[in-house]
Amino acid sequence: MPRFAQRAGREVLAGHPRLPEWITRERVRLGELHAMKVGLRDADLHTVCEEARCPNRAHCFSHGTATFLLLGDTCTRACGFCAIHSGRPQPPNPQEPEETARRVAALGLRFAVLTSVNRDDLADGGAGHFARTIRAIRRLNPGVGVEVLTPDFMGNLEAVAEVVAAGPAVFNHNTETVPSLYPTVRPAGRFPRTLAVLAEAKRLGSALFGPEFRTKSGLMLGLGETEAELLEVCAALAAAGVDILTLGQYLRPTRHQLPVVRYVPPEEFADLGRRIQALGFRTVYSGPLVRSSFNAYEISETEGATSA
Repeated sequence: MPRFAQRAGREVLAGHPRLPEWITRERVRLGELHAMKVGLRDADLHTVCEEARCPNRAHCFSHGTATFLLLGDTCTRACGFCAIHSGRPQPPNPQEPEETARRVAALGLRFAVLTSVNRDDLADGGAGHFARTIRAIRRLNPGVGVEVLTPDFMGNLEAVAEVVAAGPAVFNHNTETVPSLYPTVRPAGRFPRTLAVLAEAKRLGSALFGPEFRTKSGLMLGLGETEAELLEVCAALAAAGVDILTLGQYLRPTRHQLPVVRYVPPEEFADLGRRIQALGFRTVYSGPLVRSSFNAYEISETEGATSA
């Protein structure tokens, strides 16, 4: 007999459902990418690909894309879905922007995604560090695309402006889930703050770089959200000017994170992608293994809804 736990007015399985076939058939073959992994570790650089145990890291590495985790590997928040260590982080490494840029060159990357742990201990939330890294990559790697996946900077819009002014091709900030689930999934987050960050990034980026500047956000499915809630959130993101939306299946990284409530089948992801596209997004990328930076090298140039 299954056991259930109450959370946010919903019945949630206390256990961890068995992985469905459409998840297990996609095996990560990291042995083929040994040189990429060794190169990153030798440089003492962190990637969220490995720190968060992303199921797509082999795919992205093989397409010349990596997501660099800036500002250390210790987060000041403790989100219920995330496997990254939480605690008191070390001071930022002032050499990291240049080191990251040199590693992008050494690895021959086509596209670099920059993200970070939350650094609520820093006055600017780490925005200046993002900006310096973007500029260093552009200086040493002409033609390499850069996407940023930022925290919410505690709603500091001056921090948003500093990152946008550095000229990333895409400004990404994840919504993660529907607001009713924030208390357990993203307890330090606030949905109105997320909307404000995305709207301000779009406003400033469009003013500085024109209509081709892209904003992006992503949500995980399977945490207990309802379809009505999901559609409401997506409509709000479209109204905030978000260009690109990613929808993917939440996968529990370890037993210490929140359990999966439901595995959404691929055909449902495909249908949702088409319906949500109609809300006004430029691109919707929807599939069980889609993640924030999955196919980042091409998604910024893609039109329409895509399932994967």
